[in-house]
Amino acid sequence: MIKNFAATLTATALLSGAAFADAHATNPQVGGADMMMEMNIVENASNSPIHTTLVAAVVEAGLVETLSGDGPFTVFAPTDDAFAALPEGTVETLLMPENRDRLTEILTCHVVGAEVFSDAIAGMIADDGGAHDVETLGGCTLSAAMDGEMITLTDEQGQVASVTIADVDQSNGVIHVIDTVLLPAG
Repeated sequence: MIKNFAATLTATALLSGAAFADAHATNPQVGGADMMMEMNIVENASNSPIHTTLVAAVVEAGLVETLSGDGPFTVFAPTDDAFAALPEGTVETLLMPENRDRLTEILTCHVVGAEVFSDAIAGMIADDGGAHDVETLGGCTLSAAMDGEMITLTDEQGQVASVTIADVDQSNGVIHVIDTVLLPAG
């Protein structure tokens, strides 16, 4: 049975209490840059030298205000290398104004409408027997699983992304850096 992601998160956060907050008291660096907990998702992503393509895409899609808002959000943030691995010309095509709807769909398939740290994701994966469906704001369903100690996400096209840097705490949520751009089925 698939559990409701947000409900499970709320229960996990309530049960974990102070231990949960202590585990996330410091932020990892991303691309050598400090990530500040008092800054929001867009501010920190803009400071990351390995997320320039993602930031450009967020701007072009008109998602800056949304992802700077209260949230909470969990963003699975593909690196510049992840975007570069797409077929040649894909990024340039997606950044064209006439492709804004498709770009928005792809980007919002990387966003969950709850703050979910890696320990909670791992717990949901374990509770669900090794895989947990994650509903995104873009209407995509990702399958979260474990590969050893690493969380992976499989998109609707069967591509697998690994979380390479987890638990980058933000004022309005959390970022998990991933190595693959997640795509919707269509």
